[in-house]
Amino acid sequence: MVLLRKLPGMPGWPAALGLRLPQKFLFLLFLSGLLTLCFGALFLLPDSSRFKRLFLPRRATASASSSSSASSSSASSSSTRDTELPRSPPAAAEPRHASPAAPRRPREKLRTAARMAGPNRTAPGPRQQPQGGESRAQPAGSEPPARDTRAPFRFDYERFRRSLRHPVRGGRRGEDPETRARRMKIKEMMKFAWDNYRQYALGKNELRPLSRNGHIGNMFGGLRGATVIDALDTLYIMELQEEFQEAKQWVEQSFDLNVNGEASLFEVNIRYIGGLLSTYYLTGEEVFKNKALQLGEKLLPAFNTPTGIPRGVINLGSWSWGWASAGSSILAEFGTLHLEFLHLSELSGNPVFAEKVMNIRRVLSRVEKPQGLYPNFLSPVTGSWVQHHVSIGGLGDSFYEYLIKSWLMSDKKDSEAKKMYDDALEAIEKHLVKKSAGGLTYIAEWRGGILDHKMGHLACFSGGMIALGAQHGPQDSRQRHMELAAEITSTCHESYTRSDTKLGPEAFRFDAGSEATATRLSERYYILRPEVVESYMYLWRLTHHPKYRLWGWEVVQALEKHCRVESGFSGIRDVYSTTPTHDNMQQSFFLAETLKYLYLLFCEDDVLSLEDWVFNTEAHPLPINHTDFRAAEQP
Repeated sequence: MVLLRKLPGMPGWPAALGLRLPQKFLFLLFLSGLLTLCFGALFLLPDSSRFKRLFLPRRATASASSSSSASSSSASSSSTRDTELPRSPPAAAEPRHASPAAPRRPREKLRTAARMAGPNRTAPGPRQQPQGGESRAQPAGSEPPARDTRAPFRFDYERFRRSLRHPVRGGRRGEDPETRARRMKIKEMMKFAWDNYRQYALGKNELRPLSRNGHIGNMFGGLRGATVIDALDTLYIMELQEEFQEAKQWVEQSFDLNVNGEASLFEVNIRYIGGLLSTYYLTGEEVFKNKALQLGEKLLPAFNTPTGIPRGVINLGSWSWGWASAGSSILAEFGTLHLEFLHLSELSGNPVFAEKVMNIRRVLSRVEKPQGLYPNFLSPVTGSWVQHHVSIGGLGDSFYEYLIKSWLMSDKKDSEAKKMYDDALEAIEKHLVKKSAGGLTYIAEWRGGILDHKMGHLACFSGGMIALGAQHGPQDSRQRHMELAAEITSTCHESYTRSDTKLGPEAFRFDAGSEATATRLSERYYILRPEVVESYMYLWRLTHHPKYRLWGWEVVQALEKHCRVESGFSGIRDVYSTTPTHDNMQQSFFLAETLKYLYLLFCEDDVLSLEDWVFNTEAHPLPINHTDFRAAEQP
């Protein structure tokens, strides 16, 4: 063992080692790097007040100790929330301009989420925090905050159910035998998909039907059971009672929220939060509400950015390095939170969820829109567009969907959302809607003023969206928008009929002499997507034209012929092949969306009536706020 300390009568330790000058230089360079790393760790690693006391001044040490204590307390409370929700939200601070002489009401009510969605209105709650999510320290010697004397918040579920204008599963009026038989066939497909998932992949995120095992993936940050959560409301609506109880039992006993991993904020919100909220509203089972609220709290750190525009990926664990991404946020991701977050505030009485998404509105209202269009990428640091790529398909799609649905969900009170939707649709009509040489209407993509004449399968939802919005537009535009919706849906139907499998490709183009067909090998696949049948369902309900049910039944037959395998349903790699190969994946959205929309296409209009419900972008029904559903307070 060589001692580095200098001994009496011995030369210095570098010389004792017999190092030459270049070696000494390298050794000293290594040593300086090591010292820099050690002292840098003092500031980068988690706080340790005992260690920092040796190096930092007393004031800095006290600050570090306080920060460490606060972090520990926060982690402890977070852990507690994972097991039991608080009975009431944190006490709201006094309004900034409140009069000192104004009497305080001990049981001041929270406004409903529907009211919070109105223009230029925010929910009551704590004062606005500085940007980035940092809170101000309370001055020393100040009085402790007043005790919260409000009654615990409770959502009145029974009152909510009485407010619905139609039974959830409809009134079971008479129907023709063919329609009922086709609906029962779709129900059988759902049972087949669920039974195989339960047998081979229960608890995993998706089923691999060819290899008969489960797939986890990396989108959900360690969360499991995406297919369970996505399937819950479909099983309930289809009255697959035994299967629903199996799914409910898994949520009660096995759905673990104490996970640590990077998750897509968008996917967790639309699948997990949306599925849990929907199932609570349909059944009244508290376990679904509690899980949704617990998971919703885990998503809040994503908003700790300079602008409040959330980052797309969040670590669901108890630790976080804070926001440090230099990337862009995607319009369809941060713009597809509004419906779910308003309902999280509605059920919890905590306005923080609604405040987060209303801030997104404020940022978007300030930023300049090129040609009135919304580009797909926004910087969460500066609040400016990163590039001018506009798409109604992937990267942009559900942002527009949530504008019109936010207005509908607010019982038509959220006029800001309606205006944003109307203005966006006007710009889309002016700059992106085109007609091919063969007479097919499509929505092109826009890249800094240059049109890309293609349309993705994801964009085919827009037929249903435009039809839904047309019902509530001014008379002069209503007929025009209904015709546009029908034409776009017809174009998407053509993309199906022009393939050998009668299923549509991932994207189709209108150039080089081709129309509504995929011209690139990378765009020929079909992964059980729902957007085309989604538009069929909306157009059927709003027009009752029989062609939409006919087209939907064609999809059912194609799925049975080309996607059904021995142990589930699988996507295919080439829709233009008469003997397509399978991708070995039964997507969770196949159970949440594709089969649900097909089932509703052959139901009466009062099953999940559009007068009572809006569907989130994963087809999870969320109720329209007809009234205030807070439980009456006890004297």
